[in-house]
Amino acid sequence: MSHNDSFEAVLSHVRETALLDATRALLEWDERTGLPSQAGNYRAEQITLLSGMIHRRRTDPWLGDQLFALRDSDLVAEPTRATAACILRLAKDYERNIRLPLRLVEALSTATVLGQQAWEKARSADDWKQFEPHLESIYALRREEAELLSEPSSGNAPGVLYDALLDQYEEGGRSEQLTQSLGELRNALVDLVKQLQDAPQRPTGESWKTPVSLEQQRHVSRWVAEKIGYSFERGRLDETTHPFCTTLGPHDCRILTRYQTDYFPSGFYGTLHEAGHGLYEQGLPTEWYGLPPGSYASLGVHESQSRLWENFVGRSHEFWMWAFPEISKRVGTSWDNLDATKLYRDANLVRPSLIRVEADEVTYNLHILIRFELEQELLNNRLSVSDAPAAWNERYEHYLGIRPTSDRDGILQDVHWSAGLIGYFPTYTLGNVYAAQLMQAAARELGDLPKLISRGEFAPLLEWLRTKVHAHGFCYHPNDLIERASGEKLSAQPLVDYLSQKLKPIYGVS
Repeated sequence: MSHNDSFEAVLSHVRETALLDATRALLEWDERTGLPSQAGNYRAEQITLLSGMIHRRRTDPWLGDQLFALRDSDLVAEPTRATAACILRLAKDYERNIRLPLRLVEALSTATVLGQQAWEKARSADDWKQFEPHLESIYALRREEAELLSEPSSGNAPGVLYDALLDQYEEGGRSEQLTQSLGELRNALVDLVKQLQDAPQRPTGESWKTPVSLEQQRHVSRWVAEKIGYSFERGRLDETTHPFCTTLGPHDCRILTRYQTDYFPSGFYGTLHEAGHGLYEQGLPTEWYGLPPGSYASLGVHESQSRLWENFVGRSHEFWMWAFPEISKRVGTSWDNLDATKLYRDANLVRPSLIRVEADEVTYNLHILIRFELEQELLNNRLSVSDAPAAWNERYEHYLGIRPTSDRDGILQDVHWSAGLIGYFPTYTLGNVYAAQLMQAAARELGDLPKLISRGEFAPLLEWLRTKVHAHGFCYHPNDLIERASGEKLSAQPLVDYLSQKLKPIYGVS
């Protein structure tokens, strides 16, 4: 068989595996959007069965033989070309997958399905004890996985358990480097918070407490998602406990948000955030669906797209000058006493808070730092799961000066650990860093970007992102992709500059 024939055979095999994976994702989407409470155990069996089938296909010795032969062929002469990137990344995934026994893969699938259902009930009841044994099981299984993946022959640094999990979400990510980067960013942002605390013209945030009916919010959310470019012919918008985005096929991207009648930003910015994820998924090359060139580069890059639309666009003055009259028409008399400038100022209120997804842009990264520290301690058995709620509360008091009064607003607020997503949280801060650098480059290349936003003309920015980021799929290492797109070495300075330049005028700080 020629190398080209072998490559086509591999593509066929992986695309069939993607069909199974999309079916599993559909079952998971259904689980999060209305699965009957008594159906959980059977759903866990369904997803476990599919996960086992997928793992067998991904560890098929025939696939490994083909990939290793292709990896040494002339098809990988240019590593960043789609064909070469596909071979190299599939080979890396194969080497990772064969280190994981089927027993462990199936056990994790069962534990995380049941864990998410237990988390939903525990969060609703504000009862940590309902979720604690599930989290014990999930951490034990992920610890076993990390141990297998951090052995010397695995290619990861031996003994660094966290890095073995982090690499699955952000290729090449290292906890030591992240600790330093997050620490430096924390120091810069803490200094900015101090400057804003005693500012002469602080926003109050009161405008966002104006009640808006759920039906009106649903109408506004669909409208704004469509306006920034999200295609409802290839996607949909639903509601869930914790907002997320999932893709079930090359033309089936689904986003979910949640609403509060007395806090408009929860649904509105949740929708903008998830629509940003959706725009990325809808911009990936459909002909490569299920393969690296048709997949996102990393979760940090994915997060850069959601944070860019949510914050860099959606919290700008220009955006609100355009959006205010449009939204006012859709919420009736609710906003009669408001104006664009007041909404813009309140959208940029900086104030320590308990809930990560509703945190301001400055303190948000402190929420991530807390989770990053705790999950390393839990994974390395330096902190027991039973002691985690107290550790969470103490960390919030230390970093943000506030202490949760309930586990619902504390350790039970995020779905991630119940889904087994340990090592995921740092990608949120990386996304903020990437977004600032991308937005800076887009403004430089597109000319008067603020004027375009003030007119509701989002297509030029979306097209720039499509060309610079989306079209490349996972053909580049995340850092390389951002550097190619922005023309600059990766740096947190654009994020610090953006926050300072936007917030100081709002607060009257020179």
